[in-house]
Amino acid sequence: MTELYLGTGGYSNTDWLGLLYPEGTKNAQFLSVYAQHYNAVELNSSFYAIPGIKAFEGMVKKSNARVRFSVKAHQSMTHTRDADNDMYQRLKESVQPLRDAGMLGPFLVQFPYSFHRTPENRLYLKDLVDKLEGEQIALEFRHASWDNAEVREAIAALGLTAVTVDYPPLRGLPSSELHITNDTVYLRLHGRNKDTWWDGKSASQRHDYRYSIDELRPFVLALKEHEKTITQAFIMMLNTTKGHALYNLQMIKQLCDEIGLDAPIQPDW
Repeated sequence: MTELYLGTGGYSNTDWLGLLYPEGTKNAQFLSVYAQHYNAVELNSSFYAIPGIKAFEGMVKKSNARVRFSVKAHQSMTHTRDADNDMYQRLKESVQPLRDAGMLGPFLVQFPYSFHRTPENRLYLKDLVDKLEGEQIALEFRHASWDNAEVREAIAALGLTAVTVDYPPLRGLPSSELHITNDTVYLRLHGRNKDTWWDGKSASQRHDYRYSIDELRPFVLALKEHEKTITQAFIMMLNTTKGHALYNLQMIKQLCDEIGLDAPIQPDW
């Protein structure tokens, strides 16, 4: 049976006050409240600065060891691509509290749209994977040049997870289709706001989109279809603007209940 881990991209969203977080909730209390409802989260802060061991110890405590964390690789590994060996070592060592508590999900390695499939970038990717050897890795490519069977076969041969993405249907972006390269599925739904994806001034504007239940249904049905081969599936909503992700997780829970998938979250708040 597939274990489902459902959550959002980050949890420090002040526009969730009055929704998920009761009015007056302090930032330091956000994770404790979040953990009462969802069993997974993407840690965005590690993209900007890798937290120390004590910070991760605090996350374990605040979440009562109930949340599976997917830690995003630092920007020096994916965007500026100038990380040294020490940076990779810091990333792997700092998450030890999560590892010890059984709360560490895949490392999310998200490359930008500018990272095209070129010989140089393929070599860089191999080097990154070598430096993270032994870790569970989920790879997201934003440029469509990586969106083909040959790439996914290579990812599968390495035992890595190809991230399934859902973007606006725009030229140059990967298509939306469930990909299975090992026994872990990682699904990231960014929203389908075509008007703001390229022209939006912030990630908040790009992710200003709420899915309908009919738009979400194909993803849940696909998970059901492959439940005998998938050990675990991460469903991460990135459309956190205005609480869209929270409403969509309610819908996903409803869809899972309808077809007999166990979605162990409490999305009602």
